[in-house]
Amino acid sequence: MNEKSPDDRPRELDALDGEFDDVERRIAREIDPGARAMVVAILVFVLLASFVLPHTGSTRGFDVLVGTDAAADSAIALPSRVFTWIVLVFSVGFSILALVTRRWALAWIALAGSTVASFLGLLAVWSRQTAAEGYPGPGIGLIVAWVAVILLTYHWARVVATRSALLLASEEHRRWLAAERQKEGLLDRFGDADDGNRERG
Repeated sequence: MNEKSPDDRPRELDALDGEFDDVERRIAREIDPGARAMVVAILVFVLLASFVLPHTGSTRGFDVLVGTDAAADSAIALPSRVFTWIVLVFSVGFSILALVTRRWALAWIALAGSTVASFLGLLAVWSRQTAAEGYPGPGIGLIVAWVAVILLTYHWARVVATRSALLLASEEHRRWLAAERQKEGLLDRFGDADDGNRERG
C-alpha cells in the first residue's frame, strides 16, 4: 500500500483550490433553475397570452402596448402602458434570455424588472377601477398578467437566492482550504525547526 509523502498534501490542496476556483467562477456566472425553469417558461407563455386578452373592455394588451385607437377610446392610463412594456421587456424578454443562457446577471435583471412590474400591475388595476364613469374596469388579461408577473417574481427570487447559497457554501469551503494550507505551512516550518534542533543535539 503506497503512503503519500508530506509533499503530496500541499499539491492536493493546490489541485482542490484550482477546482474550487473553477466552480466559483461558474457559480458566479450561471444559474441552475432546475424544475423552476419549466414553471418560469409557463409563466412567460401566460404573459405572452395576456397580450391577446382584453385588459379593459374590448381593449387587448397589445392595444395598450402600442397605443392603438382602441386604447385611446378606453382612456388607458400611463400605469397600464408602462406595465405592459416592462412586462414585455423584462418579465418576458429577459426571462427568456436568462433561461436560454443560464446567466445570473440576466436572471437578476429579470427579477428586478418583474418586481417593478408587480407594483406597476397594482397601479394599473387600480387605475382601471378608479376610471371615470362610463369607462370599463380591469379585464381578464390585465388580472392574469398581474398575477403571472407576481408568480414570476417569486420564482426568479428563489433561483437567485439558491445561487447565492451555493456561492456562500463555495466561499466557506475556500476558507477551509486556506486554513488547511496555513496549518500545513506551520507544521512544515516547525517540523523543520525540530529536525534541526535534534540534529544539533
